[in-house]
Amino acid sequence: MIERVLVIGAGMAGLWTAMALAGPGREVTVLDRDPPPPEGGPDTAFQDWQRRGVGHLRHSHAFLARLRTLVRDKHPALLEALHAAGVRELGFEGSLTARHKQKYVPAPIDGDLAILTSRRTTLELVMRRYVEGLAGVTMRPQTFVKTLRIEPGSPPTVRGVVLEDGTELDADIVVDAAGRTSQAYEQLAEAGAAVPETSEPCGVVYFTRHYRLLPGQQEPARGPGSTTGDLGFLKFGVFPGDNGCFSVTLCAPEVEEEMRKSIVDPAVFDGMCRELTGVAPWIDPARAEPTSRVFGMGQLESRWRELAPGGAPVVLGFFPVGDCLVRTNPLYGRGCSFAAVSAYELAESLRTSADPAQRLLRYREGLERELRPYYDVMRQADRSAIRRAEAALRPPTKGSLKGRIVKSFLEDGVAVAIRDDVELLREFMRGFHMLEHPQAWLKRPKNVAKIVKVWARGKKANADLYPALGAPGRRELLEAVGVSATADLRPAA
Repeated sequence: MIERVLVIGAGMAGLWTAMALAGPGREVTVLDRDPPPPEGGPDTAFQDWQRRGVGHLRHSHAFLARLRTLVRDKHPALLEALHAAGVRELGFEGSLTARHKQKYVPAPIDGDLAILTSRRTTLELVMRRYVEGLAGVTMRPQTFVKTLRIEPGSPPTVRGVVLEDGTELDADIVVDAAGRTSQAYEQLAEAGAAVPETSEPCGVVYFTRHYRLLPGQQEPARGPGSTTGDLGFLKFGVFPGDNGCFSVTLCAPEVEEEMRKSIVDPAVFDGMCRELTGVAPWIDPARAEPTSRVFGMGQLESRWRELAPGGAPVVLGFFPVGDCLVRTNPLYGRGCSFAAVSAYELAESLRTSADPAQRLLRYREGLERELRPYYDVMRQADRSAIRRAEAALRPPTKGSLKGRIVKSFLEDGVAVAIRDDVELLREFMRGFHMLEHPQAWLKRPKNVAKIVKVWARGKKANADLYPALGAPGRRELLEAVGVSATADLRPAA
């Protein structure tokens, strides 16, 4: 018997779902509201591909090791195609500090800690063409889903979809990969299948601009300033891309109203980049030229939707994947990996049982195990970042003794020890890249002992281990680009 699967959406979540579910015994149809990619290569896709359903398509992306290992292990032909299109791999060695390099000895795990980096349009273009060639998978572009076909019951069951032109499509499984704009949950609630959720703001707004190296130019060597950093009042990062392209992202706290209103001006954006020592060489007009306007992305929030509260399925035959299920701050670069992992958890759930309720419960169990730990850690980090950003707008305060100790342990202990010890860096990277629980490394006594030892040496002894962010203070940076540094200041609470 052939199982019919409809996938709503052809972004990262939809493509990963098709790759995970393709195979004997299934017909997978991917319904894409947007046009297909234009003919041509990565540059054409970046300039011309219209993707209303993917609002962050032209923001910076780096694809974590968890995603890269899935491609490598399950779709080696796709990895070859990505390399051929100019997608790059940045290995573990690129994360090493000068101190690390003095004693670095390669280890087998290092090969699993590489990331993929490219423009998002390039990755999706190659993935799309790969998926189009998979047996049993059909892509239907410019196909807008109007509503789900929901059969009443306790719980209700999704039996297919109704398209905008009135066409009804039947399915055994409907996968919602429509992202942040999904309308499914309102429709389910109207049918008596309300899906509980928790959400809270990430507290930041993203701004990205793309550039291309000029003919004959190379990416700048690592200099005195960092290409990534968190200044409290601003986060920044350079993202090497494919085919001589790269992007810069500036991340402004929501409370910095004057800053985020001004960054969309390309002159202000580039001016801020020139104030960052590690970023400035990248956008030097003698080295690179801009290839885009400044793209903004706001209204960011962390959200978790619960498909089976208390172990009772809310709806059957319906499986959300990606941002419409779990959403996090893009700062951590885990959205695409979350989508990929979810797709394979769904595939395993369908493989292990034919019972609709058991399939959903198995899927929920996998999400709790594989995604929840990262979601919770990222949400706590966002809360801390929001507090730091708000504090930057008030006169400085001493803070509590406990707060100062915790802050010192994290900044002068953990962060510094990682830059001192290669094995600690490996341990941290395994968690960051979703290869193990994100806090597992901090629960190992030997790692804690190393951190405490470095922390006890004190700032003076560890001075050369602190990252050189190469950035002015908040007032100096804003005034350098003509933005008021006092408009958002507020009195102490």
